[in-house]
Order: sequence, then C-alpha cells, then structure tokens
Amino acid sequence: MDQKFMTAPGNVTGVHHTPVKAISPTTVPEIQSLIRRARQDKIPLYPISKGHNWGYGSDSPVTEGNILVDLSGMNRILNAEAISLANPIAVIEPGVTQGQLHAFLAEHYPDLTFNVTGAGCETSLIGCALDRGVGYFGPRREDLFGLEIVTGTGEILKTGFRRLGEDSPLAHLHPEGLGPSLDGLFFQGNFGIVTSACMRLRPRRPREVAVSLSLHHSENLGELVNQLAQLKRDGLLTSVTHVGNRARNHSTLTYGIAHYLENSCAFSPAQSLVESERVLNLVAPSEWTSLAAVTGNRGQVSSALREIRRRVGSLARVLVITDRLLDLGFAVSHALRFIPSARAVAAAIHAMRPLHRLALGTPTDIPIQNLLWKVGHPSLDVDQLDYSSCGVLFVSPALPLNGAFVTEVIAGMERIAKDYGHCLYVTLNIETATSLVAVINLLFDRDDNAKVEIAHRCADALLAFLQERGLSPYRARVDMMEKIVSPHDPHWQTVRKLKDVFDPDNIIAPGRYNLP
Repeated sequence: MDQKFMTAPGNVTGVHHTPVKAISPTTVPEIQSLIRRARQDKIPLYPISKGHNWGYGSDSPVTEGNILVDLSGMNRILNAEAISLANPIAVIEPGVTQGQLHAFLAEHYPDLTFNVTGAGCETSLIGCALDRGVGYFGPRREDLFGLEIVTGTGEILKTGFRRLGEDSPLAHLHPEGLGPSLDGLFFQGNFGIVTSACMRLRPRRPREVAVSLSLHHSENLGELVNQLAQLKRDGLLTSVTHVGNRARNHSTLTYGIAHYLENSCAFSPAQSLVESERVLNLVAPSEWTSLAAVTGNRGQVSSALREIRRRVGSLARVLVITDRLLDLGFAVSHALRFIPSARAVAAAIHAMRPLHRLALGTPTDIPIQNLLWKVGHPSLDVDQLDYSSCGVLFVSPALPLNGAFVTEVIAGMERIAKDYGHCLYVTLNIETATSLVAVINLLFDRDDNAKVEIAHRCADALLAFLQERGLSPYRARVDMMEKIVSPHDPHWQTVRKLKDVFDPDNIIAPGRYNLP
C-alpha cells in the first residue's frame, strides 16, 4: 500500500482542504486494515476514485485533517473474460476510467458500449455514478448495481445477489436481489468505501445518428423543452437530450476550431481567436442548441427522424449528424480551406467530430482541453486541470420537465449571475420523462482572490434563489454541504442515524451529504 504526503495544488473550485497524507490501497484487505487503524486513531478517511470531480470539489475533503484514500490503483475489470453480448455487464473497481473501459471494449467487444459523459477520458466510472452524474444515455446511477462496500466498521457488504458469492449465477446479472435494496444508500452517501460494482453495458444498435436542434428564437425555449420532453416520452430520442446555451456551446467548440486554424491553416493564436469567433457566429448562431442520439434499425431511425422533423422543424433547425456526413463534409471543405466560408465549415466539423462521437458512446477530453486552452494552459494534460488557474463552480439544480418553469428559473439565475458580472454556462439535460437536471457553471480566474470570492458569492446567491423556490441541486459541491444539509430536516436526521449503523465512528468522509 503506497503512502505519500500531500503538496496539493488546491482545486478548480478555489476552496480546498488539504489532507494530512494520501494512501493508495490496491486490495480490499488493505482498505479493511486502513479503516481499522483509522477507527483506533480517530482519523477520518476521504476516499476518491480518481479525484477528477472537477467543479464539485475534485479530491478535496469536506473537513480538515483527513487521510486521502486514493483508489485509482484499483483499476481492474474483474470479469473481463465473461463479458459478451449475452452478458453485457462489467464488474469494475473504482479506478477504472471511461477511457480505459472504452479502449477495452473497442478491442475485445466492439459491439458493446456504455453510458459516457463529457467529463474526460480519465474520470472514474464508479465515482461519477455514485455522485449521480449524468451520461449521454441516461442517469449514471442506473448503470450500477451489485456493489461491494467496506463499511465504516471494516465489514464487507455486498448488495443485491452478489451477497450469494461471486460464483452465484445471479451475482452479476439480477440487479435487485431479495429484500430491501441497499444500493441507493451508497449513492451520495458516506457510509463506506465502494470497492467494486456491476455496471451495465449497452449493445450498439444497427444505426446510430446524432440529432442537433438549433432554436430559431430564444423566446421559444420553453416550447422546445416541452417538445423534447414528449419526444423522449414517446421513445423517439433514445438518449439524454443535452440543451446548451450559446455560452456553453461556443465554449465547447472554440478549442477545436482554434486548434484546426492553427495547425491546418497556419493561423497565429491571436488570429485563430478572432477567426474562431467569426466561425462560431456563422455556424452556431443560435442562443440554444440541443444534441441527442437516435438509435435502432434503419427503419426505426428513419421513422423517428421524420417525426422529429415534423414536430420541431418549425421551432429549430434540424441537423442529422453521421460519421459519413462529417467525413465527406470535412474532406471537401478542408481541400477548399483557402476560401473563408469553406475554412469555417472545416474548422466547425473538426470541432464537432468528438462531440458527435461522445453522443454515441466515445469519451473525449475536448471539454477539459477547451478549459485549459481558455485559461492559457494548452500544454497541460487534462488530469492537471487542478494545477491551472482555471476556476469552475457548478450549481446544478433538478427541475420539473415543464418548459415555462424551466425558462423562468434559468432567466432568474441569469439575472443573478449578471449582477455579479458572470455569464452562466448552461446545459439542460432531459434525463427522465418528468424531470431534467441543469448543469450550470461559473468560470473565473483562480489566481485572483477577489474573483474567487465574487464567484462563490454568486454561487451562494444562485443556490439561495433555487432553495427559495422549493428546488435543490441534484449534485453538490464539497464547499456547499453545510448549505444543503439541515439538522432540522427529518430526511437528514434519518441519514445521520444510518451513519451510526454503518460508520459509528464517523470516519468515512465526514460531512459529505450528511450531518457532521
């Protein structure tokens, strides 16, 4: 078990509690031994999978004086040889990243994919799912079952039918088990350390296309949300629909456009920045643009696309994106890149390619690379984001899937952000038939203390605005735990009582989604 003392750089939120040291166990018995010592010494443990929970706290504990338990070395796919189309389940450890799983499936089981996110290739699958992250195919919490946990007492708990033993025919196949389901206690819970889990994989469909909708008039956002909701309920959009505002979409595309202009057109960095703005205004002028997937056999996809065009064609420009279309468009426009309009198309396609593949199940680092480029650190690896001057704060509310309500809430949040001199980067993720989650972030210069303070004051005001309307974040930052957990709420009182059962000494991530 590797041990090292920390010289942490902080994290992109601008608030960081430096742990006293970090320990990197690689086996379950090592974790049990670590917990026994922590109970004896009364030293809290803060487990991380990879520490890339960017915008929500990265690897920072909620409280001071923790030992960081780095699980990145536990990165095995435990049932690698048993995976198949007939058995689309991967039993993984917390250090398995979405880039690792994608490479493994591409080599061994190319007909299988999984629920990816835009968070980067080196982010943990289990870590993201346990914090209820949102993938392109649905809520990641729905991907995991059959957890193995070392509780705060040092005992091993297996949920579902994994309790029957790994050799049971049901262990990795049937998600519910028998009796009360315990899995949910460990999503956004601090009762133990999850050491492995069963993760659902997805068979690739015969035809998979991405559909982009660019809203003609921003005042029709509510109507578009309602139409997208019905398309989801009717099964015509087979993925989560991501609806981004202009700031979000331009931010996501800028790096790819500038990269193309510098490397394929010999533009200087300054020239590429000016030209990127022109390209974006040409190819992505809308205030709101959505991206979703339509999958099935050819007949199903063709019928779904016709119906989508019929329902939303008057509201938005409908663009169906395929690899073949992108390849052809890029080949022609790249060859004619000496013509400004063709160069703009080539640059836009270059930027869109990884996002199109992301919507269909291929992870990418582009969103993180864009942040590093934006703050002047293009040469840093993406896993070094916390070492940059980039500041990111997420305020991510769950909202009812009602267009008028969503429009009103987003407009109110934008007014607050403007008062603090901030622009909101907004994505509305339609993940269920009745609700959506909004992933909203503030960007700031983390090297400027005044800007860090203003960003946090703005984030606090946004949270207060949501709470006053009976709303809540679906996912919380480390630095906002005290603002969302109330000792007067029977819900949190019950959660604290459960803590006494699983972790009576309160040594696992004290204060995280729980009362102190």
